[in-house]
Amino acid sequence: MGRPSKRTKRRALVLLLSVALAGCSAPRPILYPNAHFHAVGKDGAEKDIEDCKAMAESAGATPSKGKAAEAGKDTAVGAGIGAAGGAVGGAVVGAAGKGAAIGAVSGGSIGLLRSLFKSSEPSSAFKSFVNHCLKERGYEPVGWE
Repeated sequence: MGRPSKRTKRRALVLLLSVALAGCSAPRPILYPNAHFHAVGKDGAEKDIEDCKAMAESAGATPSKGKAAEAGKDTAVGAGIGAAGGAVGGAVVGAAGKGAAIGAVSGGSIGLLRSLFKSSEPSSAFKSFVNHCLKERGYEPVGWE
């Protein structure tokens, strides 16, 4: 099997960037369409959401708290699962050590990428702060999505 062509590499890069951008969409509060929501309209509500999120961050509530620890955990779990699977596969062909090493690297990479690109919930303090702020402004937050 030969090396991938430049065209194949470009396609892979475009796919990777598409997945990365899709994973960047952060959960947002869902607002019940009450009288206040109708009075300010969707654009006004979006502005208020952004204002409340900025206030939460300036108060110290960060939406991504614990993301690095989560990425480390996902990488370690992926490496462990990959190593176990690789060792079993390698044992079949008489190279358990080599199979475990390849499996650990592959599994760790997959675990890291999964944690980087998955949409993670904001911290509970951040969500509570934003919800409280929106309620004070007359909205009725019903959840996050």
